[in-house]
Amino acid sequence: MASAPADSPAGSGAQLFVVDPVERLNPAKDSSVALMQAAERAGLPVWVCTIGDLMARQHTDGAASGDGADGHSAWTRARPLRPQPWHELGEAQLLPLAAFAHVWMRKDPPVDEAYLYATHLLELAERRGVRVINRPSALRAWNEKLSSLRWSHLMAPTLVASRVDVLAAFTAEHREVVLKPLGGRAGQGVVFAAAVTPGLGALLELVTAQQTLPVMVQAFLPGVSAGDKRILLVDGEPLGAVNRVPSGGAGGEFRSNLAVGGQPQATELSEAERRICAELAPALRAEGLFFVGIDVIDGRLSEINVTSPTGIREVERLGGIPLADHTIARLAGA
Repeated sequence: MASAPADSPAGSGAQLFVVDPVERLNPAKDSSVALMQAAERAGLPVWVCTIGDLMARQHTDGAASGDGADGHSAWTRARPLRPQPWHELGEAQLLPLAAFAHVWMRKDPPVDEAYLYATHLLELAERRGVRVINRPSALRAWNEKLSSLRWSHLMAPTLVASRVDVLAAFTAEHREVVLKPLGGRAGQGVVFAAAVTPGLGALLELVTAQQTLPVMVQAFLPGVSAGDKRILLVDGEPLGAVNRVPSGGAGGEFRSNLAVGGQPQATELSEAERRICAELAPALRAEGLFFVGIDVIDGRLSEINVTSPTGIREVERLGGIPLADHTIARLAGA
């Protein structure tokens, strides 16, 4: 297991989790909490902070740092965390990020200005040898909708555009489609539309903010009624999955995200799904995406979730797999 410097004020092997305020986290469902508790079981000190606690400080003597970079380093105002019953926060301390063996960037989207600036601050720590999970540059580059287009041959027919006439023509060709905002999360803003939908043009104007924002439109896959599979990959290897089934109901809800009422089910990976994982794995490893959740519908790649993938609790509960413990153990060889 990698460890922070022996004289680190955070403790040997300390893990820092950059998260939303811990009082907002639901320990029964939250994957970040699962990872924190697994680190604690592994004997690793666990610390937490928010993106607002990150900062950069110039060395007081103005000298360049030992790695030949500039004279700035990243710091944080962090609190140690221990389970009491699931957490007890100690006194906040101002610590250099280099005091931590790993920094987990687990702040939930949106990927807004504050989030992007946080990745730049974390990059300062990365330049000094700190392992940031996931790599800050990849968090900026891998939009969770658009990154799937690197493997467009694995996807349902897909278009990204802001022009209403282009989107309408795609909808007419495929008859039934799903519209996805590029910055959405947890199924928010995902809309079903059909070529015969009344007021389709007005709907397309709305979702594109009057043709100023691109959206993703995909051919609707009826197989989503059987579930949308979340597959969790650790260092490129699929360690667990959960099938999420839409609730249906009076409104005909087709979204399967757990946040909008989807129901989790135990599942196994098909050979086609394993091939998808194997095809993605080299790029995920090369770009520092250690913990990733991909979504697969009816054998088609839908999204690649890199910011704060969820699903650990469901995999552990339904599949009996100690996925969080396996993830922390993988840090040693990654």
